Amino acid sequence: MFSSPLFLFVFLPCVLALHLAGGKWLRNTVLLLASLLFYAWQEQVIVLVLLLSIAVNHVTALAIERRANGPPARGLLAASLTFNLGLLIAFKYSNWIHTQLSSLGLIFGLGELPPLPEIPLPIGISFFTFQAMSYVVDVYRGEVRVHRNPLHFATYLALFPQLIAGPIVRYRDLAAELAERRVDLAGFSYGVRRFLIGLGKKLLVADTLAVVSDRIFEVPPGEHSAALAWLGITCYTLQIYFDFSGYSDMAIGLGRMFGLRFLENFNFPYIAQSVTEFWRRWHISLSTWFRDYLYVPLGGNRAGRLRTYGNLLIVFFLCGLWHGASWNFVVWGLFHGFLLVVERLGGARLLSRVPRVIGHAYLLLAVMIGWVFFRAPDLGYAVDFLASLVGFSRTPPGAYPIAVYLDPVAATALAAGAIGSLPWLPRLRARLAHAPQAPRVAFETVALLGQLMIFFAVAAKLAVGTYSPFIYFRF
Repeated sequence: MFSSPLFLFVFLPCVLALHLAGGKWLRNTVLLLASLLFYAWQEQVIVLVLLLSIAVNHVTALAIERRANGPPARGLLAASLTFNLGLLIAFKYSNWIHTQLSSLGLIFGLGELPPLPEIPLPIGISFFTFQAMSYVVDVYRGEVRVHRNPLHFATYLALFPQLIAGPIVRYRDLAAELAERRVDLAGFSYGVRRFLIGLGKKLLVADTLAVVSDRIFEVPPGEHSAALAWLGITCYTLQIYFDFSGYSDMAIGLGRMFGLRFLENFNFPYIAQSVTEFWRRWHISLSTWFRDYLYVPLGGNRAGRLRTYGNLLIVFFLCGLWHGASWNFVVWGLFHGFLLVVERLGGARLLSRVPRVIGHAYLLLAVMIGWVFFRAPDLGYAVDFLASLVGFSRTPPGAYPIAVYLDPVAATALAAGAIGSLPWLPRLRARLAHAPQAPRVAFETVALLGQLMIFFAVAAKLAVGTYSPFIYFRF
């Protein structure tokens, strides 16, 4: 956990010191060993799955590059993709597939399948498997060269700053820095500030709102008042954004401390005017991965309208399934895919003609409905929760008072989340870029004081010892 005292005050300072002292020849070794220790701390023997992925994909990429783009290379690429997807299916989806097949067996009178041993889900397997596949595909396409030293690829795939919850980093974006990088004071200080902002997002906003949303989603299905249901999904909408974007900020900040630049993963998605724009701003590394390695190879929008709509539904079906082995995630993905098709059919033109506030309200409503399926424990609960949002409840008014859930601390976090999800701060900084020196100095002074306040608030929260895992750990 990036937000645990053990990581912040023991692991990270030691790794940074060894990385700086090791010189450029030992930096990757330090990072790799630290990353494997970081992963094995929680996963123990399952770290062997990560090591297996590193070995197989490195050897396969070497073989593909030697054979250029001929039939042998295509066969090796197919074998690599089969291995990676097989790894993902075996660990992430086998129990779910077994359950579905057993249910079908009962429906058709064939009986249940024999029980399957519970297979543990390695943390971050969706992320490092997608990175491995992108690397092998890029080698096959001739877009990257394989580095003969396996240490470089192993460091890339195991990097602890983004190993367990992204962003999904492509090898071509880090190849030069993995080979040779420098850590300067400006980059290091930026990394510290960015990490601190992410830590504040996680501990002060996301974790506070998580208490409220978790309590509301523990209410039995169908018993939410409309006000309580809207409070619950509003808190979750801000919780998941600040939780995941906070992790991405921390990953980007950690990368800069080690001289590595990760691409941005979020760009204020809740200001979007359409679902199409939302997916250009939300989890950018995942949406661009699906675009480049699935949507475009399927034909993208080059094979006619019906094929385009089918491709979108396929991509978002798999996007939902990527998030978890559950029908809830499948419905969530297809819901977004359906809205993208509707926007392609003319919805986008309509949104461009209406006032921006209407487009923004549509986007927020669509995203929040989607988050109900994402957060609910099952589809039945999600349907009941959606019914509560429009006033259908089996509980008398006042049975679950709002004041019980929304105390002053939670209300402050809710307000901070609403303000922080808007891009007013970077826009103000951009406007001041060409202003006289005095306003710029004043702005930076206020920003520094704000960061110090975040630091002390985070320290107080850590002292209490209340922190929770990142939502995307389970994916």
